[in-house]
Parts: sequence; structure tokens; C-alpha cells
Amino acid sequence: MNSRITIREAITESETAVFWKRLYDYFTEDIFRDPEDEDREYFFGEEYHRQIQNLHDRPRNRCHYLFFHRDGQDIGFAMPVIYTEEDGKCFIMEFCVYPEFRGDGTGRKCVTALLEWVEENGGLYAELNYGGDCRRRHFWEGVGFLENGVDEWGEPLMLLPPKAEVPITVEVLADPEDWQLKKLENGFLREIGEPTLTEERQWQLAQAIREGKITFFVAKRGCRAVGMCSVAKCFSTFTCSEVAVFEDFYIEPVFRGKGAARQLTRSAREWCRENGIASITVCCAPCDEEMYQALGFDTPLGITLAHLC
Repeated sequence: MNSRITIREAITESETAVFWKRLYDYFTEDIFRDPEDEDREYFFGEEYHRQIQNLHDRPRNRCHYLFFHRDGQDIGFAMPVIYTEEDGKCFIMEFCVYPEFRGDGTGRKCVTALLEWVEENGGLYAELNYGGDCRRRHFWEGVGFLENGVDEWGEPLMLLPPKAEVPITVEVLADPEDWQLKKLENGFLREIGEPTLTEERQWQLAQAIREGKITFFVAKRGCRAVGMCSVAKCFSTFTCSEVAVFEDFYIEPVFRGKGAARQLTRSAREWCRENGIASITVCCAPCDEEMYQALGFDTPLGITLAHLC
């Protein structure tokens, strides 16, 4: 049982049918073991099948149906999508080693084979949703993945850090409905212990951006948004001009320590100067004071008190 694990892709109609049978077996045995699970109906329904098949059939950035093969038989499967036209991210939608082949490091060997396949097919790094399951998180941590925020629906993500260093740039958010903003905002909220965005709050946030009440700055590694901050304007009778509050400051954990924080705060300050804003202030916890001082927020303005309505 130490034979090399290889990967083969489901190409024919019969191979695709076998893949979907195995995928539904995996859902039944490992993911939706509770018959009352509210997500079960969707994942076993026609809409999910149609959406995934459309991803599989599209000409670019397509989803692949892969089998792990060893000693003349399939021992598991994976369903990756490689975004070669973006930043080379491979999102691993599903990964399974069949129950009878688990143990003795087989799962890790399958991951190794998958990552080699990803690299050969233009992928530069990998990301996945582990569903909040502690066993799955422990497994992926064992092969080098790190927890890295949540997705736009609030589901926890893990990332295998990219090997290549790519310059980080900052731009003003142009699209109020940008899914990457929702992803970053949910990561920020989860980190500070707040509930992630509901559909109503997503709409309220987008509307505030459209109305110019708040401006977001996004740090990007290529086309991937890895950090953000925001500036909310208001009128000050003290200066008789507009002032701003600095908020929503968040960098994805894997991409911290690479200069994104300084670039974001610098861009926000420059934007404020260009738009005639007299000052930009931040309200922070005592544990964050030194960080904000190092980023240029070095003028104390007393103590901030609030009444939450």
C-alpha cells in the first residue's frame, strides 16, 4: 500500500456519473449525516448539480472532477477550481479519501498529489472552506494550511500561503457590491467577535458607499483583496469643516507583516488631505494603541465615550 498516488480526471459521461455518485456518498457519510440538516436539500438538489456542472463546463477557470488513483483503483476524489486568469488561486471545493483507504497518511499523500497537479496546471496557491469542523481544520493544518478569515457568507477559510512574493497595492473601492469587500468585512467582524453580515446589512453597507457616507480602501495582492480600511466623513463644528473616522481596519492573517497596514493608512490619510478633510481619528482598544501610534495616529484627543442607541 505504499504505491504512488496519481491523479486522473473524469472525462467521459460514465466517469462523471461515478464522480457524482461518490460525491453524494461523501455528503451522506461525512458532511450531512444529520437528515435534518437545513443545507442538505440544496446540496442534494438539482440547482447545486447544475451550478457545479456549469463551473465544470465553462471554458476558463473551470472546476475539475479528479480521482486519486493507487494500485489500480480509485481511493478518493477532489474538486478544485484554478483561477489562472486571476491570481492563480486554486479553490479546493471538495476533498475526500474513501473511508476504506483512510489512515497511514493516505490523506496527506493525496494532498501532496493534488498540490503537484495544481502547480502543473497553473495554480500558485490553494484555499478552501473547512466548514468549521475541528477534525478537518487539524488535518489541513497538518499539511501547511492556515486559518485565514471567512468567505462572503461567513464560512471559515484556510489558505496555503503563496510561495511567491507579490507587491501589495491599495485602491479606493469602486464597486459597492464587491464580493471581496463582503469577505473582508466578515473576516473583520468574526475577528472582533461580532456576527457576520446579514443580507440586510450588506445592502445597508453598499448603500452607504453609494451615497458617499463611507469610503473603503482595499489592499490587493494582484487582484486578490487581502486587507481594507474605511473612512467615514462627518461635519465638525470645532473645525467648521469635514473630519473623518478611520474604521474597518483588517488584514487577512496570512498576509500580515507585509506592509499592507502602512499602505492602507497612508492611502486613507492622503485621500483625506486631497478631499479637504481636517483630521482623521481612530477609536481603538488599549491593546491596539501602540499599533495605531506607529501608523501615524499620534495626536491624543482625550477619551472617547459612547452611548449605544
